Parts: sequence; C-alpha cells; structure tokens
Amino acid sequence: MAKVETKVESFTLDHTAVKAPYVRLITEEQGPNGDTIANFDLRLVQPNEEAIPTAGLHTIEHLLAGLLRDRLDGIIDCSPFGCRTGFHLITWGNPGNDKVALALKDSLRAIRDDIEWEDVQGTTAESCGNYRDHSLFSAKEWCKTILDEQISTEPYERKVI
Repeated sequence: MAKVETKVESFTLDHTAVKAPYVRLITEEQGPNGDTIANFDLRLVQPNEEAIPTAGLHTIEHLLAGLLRDRLDGIIDCSPFGCRTGFHLITWGNPGNDKVALALKDSLRAIRDDIEWEDVQGTTAESCGNYRDHSLFSAKEWCKTILDEQISTEPYERKVI
C-alpha cells in the first residue's frame, strides 16, 4: 500500500488558531526557469464553525474567476477549498497579502452590490459541469457577512500541528 510522504502546508496549519476572514500567503515557489508562483489562502469563513453552501460557493467561484482577474495581474487560478471555507488563489509572482486582500474585498463588494444573474459566467450546461448548483442570492448574502467581518492579512500566530 502506498504511503503519502509529502507534508502539505495547509494540512499542518492549526485551523483552530486562525481567525477568518483573512488572506495569507501559503507558499511562494521558484520554478526551474526562475518564475515565482504564489499560493494564497483566501479564507472567507471560520474553519470548523461555518461552511458556505455549495450553490453560493459555486457562484462566488465563477464570479471571482473574472472579478479578481480584473483587479490583479498574473492570476493562474482561484479554486474553492473542499471544506467550503474559502479559496486557493495561485498567481505568477507575489502581489502581496495587502494587494490580494484589497482585490478580494473589492470583488466581494461587487458581488454583494452590483452583480446581477446575467453577470454570472458559466451557468449553462455547456459552460459548467454542475450548472444547476448556483445561487446568486446565497453568494450575495455570504459576501455581505464576510465583508461585515473585515478581512485581515494577519489571521493568526502560526502554530504547526
């Protein structure tokens, strides 16, 4: 039987010690050609206390895919955590926690205040693998809750488990 040898940083983070919502740099890595890739934790709700329902999270995901790219250069991907508490944001280079947090706040405000259903990309059977599982209402309500909490760039005193 195969054993997993690699320790993944996110699984060594004490999830009981963080205070969401926050933006934190998980890792910055250099590629073989000298390129830098940064991985950010965009934690929207408190781990093990809340989880964004899949329909709302799915809609936030589709909206952040465009909104964050409109606000930050070098985005490779923004993908939800399986635990439904936030997203990984992968970028070329490291724009820094403050710049990412500003772009995230502005994007969440846009979802809360400005987005209409016709603005949500990828909501047809042709453009989404689970197009029926969306809720703009839920996305807007969660964005309001998250923004009311104030997004931090200093979520914890690092404790490794």
